[in-house]
Amino acid sequence: MRTRKNARPARVNVKRKNWGSSMWDQVDSRIRRALTGIRRAFRGRLTRINSALKIQQVQINGLAGEQLQDAELFQHFGFTSNPPAGTQCIMLPMGGQTSHSIIIATENENYRITALASGEVAIYSVDGAYVKIKRDRIVEVDCDIYRVRCKQYDVFTEDFNVTATNGAEFDTPELHGTNEVSDGKSTISSLRDTYNGHTHPENGDGGGTTSQPNQSM
Repeated sequence: MRTRKNARPARVNVKRKNWGSSMWDQVDSRIRRALTGIRRAFRGRLTRINSALKIQQVQINGLAGEQLQDAELFQHFGFTSNPPAGTQCIMLPMGGQTSHSIIIATENENYRITALASGEVAIYSVDGAYVKIKRDRIVEVDCDIYRVRCKQYDVFTEDFNVTATNGAEFDTPELHGTNEVSDGKSTISSLRDTYNGHTHPENGDGGGTTSQPNQSM
């Protein structure tokens, strides 16, 4: 019997089995059972912190009642802090294992600076010292002692205003000013001119003690 070249194969009708919703319910159930063994992110409170290590380690009481020891506290590069006891935290179990959890965020409602305007930033401590980067390009600092250690301290400003209610002191071999210095009554250059040109009236002709100068400084 001859066959035609390039003949199309006969169609085979395969009936698809209708699995129904019961199968997917079973799949969902198995997925849920598998996920129950994986710990998701959870909240806790710090009770102790070791800040002497390269990466700080903390003790935490989880909100579910568990206690974690030596959990690592991760912070952004260039910023570090030692959160006080009672600080809230977000724990992320690595690989879903509670025993290998790391801290990815902290918050303490007792000390956080509130009512910042949108876009403002603040750094603060438990003692109330703070640095605020405010709107309109204003930086505000509040503290008891402001200490700077550097080899050279340069300030470039249009106006430099200082209010020292108890006094001001400069401990330096030389205090140099490129222009005029004034005390509100006179200037250094005016005092120099008066000193260089001042005269005294003579008391007799014996060259004794002279009277006060004719010019006041």
